[in-house]
Amino acid sequence: MSDDSDRSGGRAAAPVFAPDPVSLAHLELILSGAYPLSGFMTREEAASVAKHGRLPDGTAWPVPVTLPVPDELADAERLVLTDPEGAPLAELAVSERWWSGPDPAEGAAGPAGHGHRLAGEVRFLQPAVYGALRPLRLAPGEVRAQRELAGDAEIPVLAVVADRPLHHRELHQVRAAAAELAGSGRAEILVIVDVPVESAGIAPVVLAAEPLLPAPVRFVAATLPRGSAEGAGALPPDRADLLRAHVAHAYGATLVLVAGASGGASGETLSGGPVPVVRPAEWAYDTEAGQWRRAEEVAPAHAAPLPDAAEVEELLARGRPLPSWFTPARVAAELARLRPPRTERGLTVFFTGLSGSGKSTIARGVAEGIRRSGRTLSLLDGDVVRRLLSAGLTFSRADRDLNIRRIGYVAAEITRHGGVAVCAPIAPYAATRAEVRAMVEETGDFFLVHVATPLEVCEARDRKGLYAKARAGEIPEFTGISDPYEEPADADLVVTTEDRTVEESVAEVLAALRAGGWLPADPS
Repeated sequence: MSDDSDRSGGRAAAPVFAPDPVSLAHLELILSGAYPLSGFMTREEAASVAKHGRLPDGTAWPVPVTLPVPDELADAERLVLTDPEGAPLAELAVSERWWSGPDPAEGAAGPAGHGHRLAGEVRFLQPAVYGALRPLRLAPGEVRAQRELAGDAEIPVLAVVADRPLHHRELHQVRAAAAELAGSGRAEILVIVDVPVESAGIAPVVLAAEPLLPAPVRFVAATLPRGSAEGAGALPPDRADLLRAHVAHAYGATLVLVAGASGGASGETLSGGPVPVVRPAEWAYDTEAGQWRRAEEVAPAHAAPLPDAAEVEELLARGRPLPSWFTPARVAAELARLRPPRTERGLTVFFTGLSGSGKSTIARGVAEGIRRSGRTLSLLDGDVVRRLLSAGLTFSRADRDLNIRRIGYVAAEITRHGGVAVCAPIAPYAATRAEVRAMVEETGDFFLVHVATPLEVCEARDRKGLYAKARAGEIPEFTGISDPYEEPADADLVVTTEDRTVEESVAEVLAALRAGGWLPADPS
């Protein structure tokens, strides 16, 4: 926050704020014209949308579009909204401040997440440059203008929002829907590739299918929020599909196709959006005829079972080819490049546990084992990181979260470049661990190890004397004593140490990594 005067008007300069990823995605869609909104919603608007799928004036809209802010910005009159690198994108003129979450007076929960929200119109400041695939992040107005210049303004547009590869089944669904929409004429296929702001994500795999789609076909990239606000959870499938319909409509779509698996019934049309959303008829590979056909035309005994996402991932992880009947060679090659075998793939091994649980000692042994296997490795121990990367941070919850995010960022960069990061912080909070997992899994793999040593054992060890100080009140907010440790429900491996040696625990972790394919098999 700054007290400098704004030279043009004599006002105090507006504080600067980088929104969380969900709100940043909303902001870009507002500024581009993909949303028919002028800014972030008021409490009444957000509550109405969350409950009814409509704004208070009756306008249909599927998701709350809110701006969570920290406590220190809750009273701001204006706010300059920036990208994660600090480049200004827009200015918010605050029209309402509100709190989302449990109301102490009423015991009621707000429409999305917990915390302060600011509402108001946003004013464009400058184009976004941060993030991946900027040449493909065209505004709806640009796409409509391109269509007019190509003489295609009057033909119907089939929009396909793709956040997964277009395998043979999806390609057949798209071709069939485009042919039906075109009738005796032509139809354009608009593929909206849904990717994170800062990463190309699945885009290279989706783009690999371009020659396999009938012309004219156009690709754009966009980031469609996965939730309504930070910490609010994923959108229900119908609401997510309706959001796709609104964005696709801004790009000129006539019809939106939800290709592949979806939450609704095959052939169902979802109403309530500005354009129809269709969940296409199912297709199956006929093993007797050796071709793809509509599922109702294939005898059940001859319909090849489709590999699900987990099976595809396992084939890629083991370096095995995907079946040619299942996916085109172009798509398979790009998937293999994006997801190489696990022995060549970046990995973060993240240990979590109470102070004194033994996680740092085990992590050092595991790191040495990984190093001996020939992989490039970096060890990010909690105490060492605190002295260097996070020097100056306190042990408040906010600072502890920041420390873990810093570790996660470094680990994600190591993983991005094909290395192995071994991390050993306490990391007591599930939400922050989930953030780190999400960061890493954008470009590599994440393996969570819970060193589940009981509190009484950790306290009995207490070689640093920390538990004694915490019991005496000398250390506030100490994990396990005066602050909670949230045991992970998503651990890939749980290690107990009270009745085994360090060497046995190290061997258990290394064996799990070999079994998962991240390390070569033990020659012994």
